[in-house]
Amino acid sequence: MTETDLTIRELRRRFADKSLSPLEYWLALEDHIAAWEPSISALYLYDPESARAQAKASTERWAKGETLGILDGIPVTLKELIATKGQPVPLGTRAVELKPAEADAPAAARLREDGAVIFAKTTCPDYGMLSSGLSSFHPLSRNPWNTAQNPGGSSAGASAAAAAGYGPLHIGTDIGGSVRLPAGWTGIFGFKPSHGRIPADPYYVGRCVGPMARTVEDAAFSMATLSRPDWRDGTSLPPNDFNWMDLDIDMSGMKIGLMLNAGCGLVVEDEIRVAVEAAAQQFEKAGATIISVQPVLTRAMLDGLDNFWRSRFWGDIADLDEERRDSILPYIRDWAMGGADISGVDAVRGFNQTLEMRKSCGRLFTEIDALLSPTNPIISYPAEWASPTNDPALPFEHIGFTVPWNMSEQPAASINCGFSRSGMPIGLQIVGPRFDDMRVLRLSKAFEDWTGGVRSWPRPTTAPRVFLDAQRTL
Repeated sequence: MTETDLTIRELRRRFADKSLSPLEYWLALEDHIAAWEPSISALYLYDPESARAQAKASTERWAKGETLGILDGIPVTLKELIATKGQPVPLGTRAVELKPAEADAPAAARLREDGAVIFAKTTCPDYGMLSSGLSSFHPLSRNPWNTAQNPGGSSAGASAAAAAGYGPLHIGTDIGGSVRLPAGWTGIFGFKPSHGRIPADPYYVGRCVGPMARTVEDAAFSMATLSRPDWRDGTSLPPNDFNWMDLDIDMSGMKIGLMLNAGCGLVVEDEIRVAVEAAAQQFEKAGATIISVQPVLTRAMLDGLDNFWRSRFWGDIADLDEERRDSILPYIRDWAMGGADISGVDAVRGFNQTLEMRKSCGRLFTEIDALLSPTNPIISYPAEWASPTNDPALPFEHIGFTVPWNMSEQPAASINCGFSRSGMPIGLQIVGPRFDDMRVLRLSKAFEDWTGGVRSWPRPTTAPRVFLDAQRTL
């Protein structure tokens, strides 16, 4: 293991005993990023000079015993959609006029308060509307496991950066799976907490902010900082007094659902089904009862959501001049233009399907304590594709396992549960009851401990390579 592979706990211990300083760690990480970034294009507004200054200031605070918070000196990236004061928020598209943000969004503000080293933003597709690293504004982001493949999205750069080892913590956003889907395709841990647990600005139906990391504990470390309330999010939850590092769990007597059919969309590939079934057996060995459950999603729900999102997004771009609208990625522009023909009544009917999702999810959780499912229905797809179907008429066929939990406001995570024969990661989704974020983190940590987690990966060290030697199942 190299210095750049250290976890937040390990970094804090070494910062405290002075065997490694925040500046020394950053300089090692800077070299690592320089080796990888030309191949995966994960970053936007990367500023190593600013990072050195932040790390130097943190080093001085550690030397004096005057740290600002638990993330002092820890390098972090933020998804480009999360505003940082004085920097533009292009929303992944050439259609947006670049203006400096007037203030840090809540996640950025909390990280600065605790002394984190914010060294870059991470890429996303146009308006965050794709599960892809394809954008009309950013260079094409690629999957570190195989750069011919897609990292997923819309937190594309965040997932690629985490998988390539750009430090221990990256912050994404998720409205239909945009933290969990790319986490599944890049083999990292992605956590979408209960809606409002981490304040978001702007907030929206289903929109959550969540950590993306190589270990469950690194994600958990961030939660005490990120979950502090912020008045700008009218849906944010009250202050919590969780011990986010209390990750032990006794599964005896727990009823855990196993869902292998999303109800609609892409069919789950065999390798994924086998890996998820094997993961469920691990929970059964730990004392849980595994119960096969039916889908919570229907075609009517997914199509209604599609209509609602199309009409809402068309409303956002309808007043753009023709040149700006034509600069949007054609896949997204063509999809959005379908919203021009959706009536107000049909848009509301589409929105009402989000409420049906919520009811369906709530009904299921009267019978179970947690849920396991695939995160992604397919192993991988080409880096140049806009989505797993690459068809704007079928844009959401891959989100059947993830989007219901946004609408039901429940916590959900993706954790690596194996590798395909082609060497690509496979994601296991773990879902908990609304507000019980700790249950998801604890179940995830237990699974990580059983499998060895990231410590058992073939890891990058000095230069990019395609990880085709990962042909095994955890």
